[in-house]
Amino acid sequence: MVHLVPVAGGTTHDDVRIPLPDGTRLYARIWRPLTEEPVPALLEYTPYRLTDRTAARDAQRHPWYAGHGYASVRVDVRGHGNSGGRPGDVHDAQELADGVAVVEWLARQPWCTGKVGMFGISWGGAVALRIAALAPEPLEAVVTVCATDDRFDDDVHYTGGSLLAVDMHAWAAAVLAFTARPPDPRYAGEDWRQQWLGRLEAVEPLLHTWLAHQTRDDYWRRGGVREDYGAVRAAVLAVGGWHDPYRDAVLRLVEHLPAERVRGIVGPWSHQYPDRAQPPGPAIGFLQETLRWWDHWLKGVDTGVAADPLLRSWISDAHRPATTYEVLPGRWVADPAWPSPQVTPVAYGLRGEPVRVASPQHTGLDAGRFLPLGNEADLPPDQREEDAKSACFEFAVPADAPLEILGHPRVTLRLRMDVPYGQVAARLCDVAPDGASTLVTRGVLNLSARRGPDRAVPWTPPGAEEEVSFALHAIGHAFAPGHRIRLALSSAYWPWVWPRAGSEAGWTLVPGASALELPVRARSAADARVRFEPPEQAEPLGVSVPVTLDEPGPERVVVRDVAKGVRRLEVDPRPGGTRVHPDGLEVEEEARDVYEIQESDALSARARSDRRIRLHRPKRGWDVRITSHSALACEAGAFVATNELVCEEVTPEGKEVVFHRTWERRLPRTAT
Repeated sequence: MVHLVPVAGGTTHDDVRIPLPDGTRLYARIWRPLTEEPVPALLEYTPYRLTDRTAARDAQRHPWYAGHGYASVRVDVRGHGNSGGRPGDVHDAQELADGVAVVEWLARQPWCTGKVGMFGISWGGAVALRIAALAPEPLEAVVTVCATDDRFDDDVHYTGGSLLAVDMHAWAAAVLAFTARPPDPRYAGEDWRQQWLGRLEAVEPLLHTWLAHQTRDDYWRRGGVREDYGAVRAAVLAVGGWHDPYRDAVLRLVEHLPAERVRGIVGPWSHQYPDRAQPPGPAIGFLQETLRWWDHWLKGVDTGVAADPLLRSWISDAHRPATTYEVLPGRWVADPAWPSPQVTPVAYGLRGEPVRVASPQHTGLDAGRFLPLGNEADLPPDQREEDAKSACFEFAVPADAPLEILGHPRVTLRLRMDVPYGQVAARLCDVAPDGASTLVTRGVLNLSARRGPDRAVPWTPPGAEEEVSFALHAIGHAFAPGHRIRLALSSAYWPWVWPRAGSEAGWTLVPGASALELPVRARSAADARVRFEPPEQAEPLGVSVPVTLDEPGPERVVVRDVAKGVRRLEVDPRPGGTRVHPDGLEVEEEARDVYEIQESDALSARARSDRRIRLHRPKRGWDVRITSHSALACEAGAFVATNELVCEEVTPEGKEVVFHRTWERRLPRTAT
């Protein structure tokens, strides 16, 4: 239950345009307390359109911060929303330089004390870290939520050196449609159409750039702070969720940043702010927790954050497999350092004779959504069908107490392979006495990246035997007495990772020279002292969702063509549907992603994403529509990408196509 705090009587807000050194102006909304005294500024800086896409979310937190003594500022990135300029690549040099200029502009305002904090989720959280690494003098503190510090191996592009089929393509398709949205004439003025046409001329599918960099080269190194944590001078509160793909960044940040100016929180959450009560819960008083952080670093108030444990995290109790949970059972724990003195690596040797693993190419269809958002079909269902396509090894849980893990499980595997390329997917599952298999965590290794993500090394000579080792994604979980710990190993994991021609042959595992290592955590008396307040937010914006007679279709459907041996996964990512904003804007969004593969042919892999967006102001007669179609396929030596973008304006005179472009690219397959 979220407690709504009325703050409007004590705050004011204004829309302004922030000037940049090159004359471009960024659109901003500033909420401030009604006081003559200067206050610190808090900045959220993203491309996600403050007047529509994030308006409801912004209303939950920015007025709340203003009501608690801060100027809370929401700014659209150049070329997005109602900001001037043209869009660029994610976190490119221009975006970062603009962000630094905004921080410095805020610090100079007469209503500001000169101290600035940055916060954000996903893109906003990652760009806050990147700007912190540039160390603008006014930036004193950062709160980064569900954000990456490594855009190559811990984002929507690659994982374990393998191309992330499930989200690289779909996210690139979504960004193409998002970027094509026009400025809103209510806020941008009568020259909105001219601005729109200028933006569209600059639009380029980011998929082309991402596929041109298939190892962790300089392009990716520039995209995150993992190369040089020492460059980050601001204090960092890093927040993540065990059901968010970016949670590993929290553990790296608390390990590598100075302990006096970093803290971490990892809950059971999906890719959401932790106060929004989206499954899985429990939600926490996130805004109050961040207020303690801001007051300490920006106002010099002793709020006790210096005495907080370095890492507070949630350990989930054993639970049945399900695609959503309102609230997960479990408990909060406290660790004074990371790596934690409470955690001991415990090795479990694999047993048995050498086993050939050649998983069907559709292994992985029950992986769940890569970027869960709290929807009904987000999380992985029962893993027994996936386990049946894998080599499985089981270990008993002690009978006297739960076995708790916190951190990164790791596998060390002795493999033989007869082909140059292959992949290993490792899943850690909690198996109940009745056989139900709940996915705990997983990891993937592209075997050509076994010697590092910055190079591609084929497996040679044929039949060679090597030891490989890789970490699974971090997790906090308690295996219950009577349950079994299952390690499932497969040679395919579609559509999470894109297969390589020849990988159908799989590999041979030598169990006697292989092991699973678990980060076993001992209980601590300090665990019981972890407490969070219930969630608070400002009053909602009042965005309405029209009721229709149409029943929503399923979110995820798997179709099997028995005769052809083809599996097709159809996904409705639920981008938002129809929404009506208090200022009269109507927004419609639809999306559909399809992944297809033949069970014995890696080269049959196909992905397609279709997006449709409509922005409509009936009273102004403004009606624009964006449609995009994106497809990705592969050949033995290349990816084949096709993207189409159509932008239309509807007027009383009819429908006009103002932009239509198709891109076709054949991109060499060099590593994945």
